Amino acid sequence: MSAPLRLVVFDVDGTLVDSRAHILAAMREAFARAGLTPPEDARALEVVGLSLPVAITRLCPDAPEPLARALAEHYRDAFAELRATTPSPLFPGARAALAHLAARDEVLLGVATGKSRRGLDHLLATHALEWAFHTTQVADGHPSKPHPSMLHAALRETGAEARHAVMIGDTSFDMEMAGNAGVAALGVFWGHHSADRLRAAGAAAVLTDFDALAATLDRLWEVA
Repeated sequence: MSAPLRLVVFDVDGTLVDSRAHILAAMREAFARAGLTPPEDARALEVVGLSLPVAITRLCPDAPEPLARALAEHYRDAFAELRATTPSPLFPGARAALAHLAARDEVLLGVATGKSRRGLDHLLATHALEWAFHTTQVADGHPSKPHPSMLHAALRETGAEARHAVMIGDTSFDMEMAGNAGVAALGVFWGHHSADRLRAAGAAAVLTDFDALAATLDRLWEVA
């Protein structure tokens, strides 16, 4: 009997790519262009993973809508300027882990990210990773995490069942999105939210490095 189709969906910022420096620099620049005091770094990192308009609203709940839109545009512009000069690096082991999983006939890979389509396409091209993913879900056209819309779309596009899918991410929003979609969740400790917070949000396990990913997935699927 053949193994069921498996789907492994990755978050991007803080999971596959170390974009912390760019995120913080772009946030500071966005607020500076708007004539505002930027949030503390820890507070800015708290909202990573949310779609940009939602993240800005979390940071500035009392901001009028035109100001919130301007902050989002300033952030997009500043981030694009930064990535054009110095791309954010992949985390150690990320490429090898993707290649190992992609080589398995029963495994399909996907992305669910708060980035825009333009931002994700640029990142995949920069790191020559277009080959890796069968489905890529972005903030464009989807509600922000933790709404399950992106995972529901990934399941539809690949034909995988929710019980055979896993979401891998670095924030509680990723874990909650997985739970809302009926999908298992794995956290990574090197991202923006703590391991304890990831477990509290539903992570079945928290990876300490990419070398442990394949074995952790196999254990999770065996239990399921």
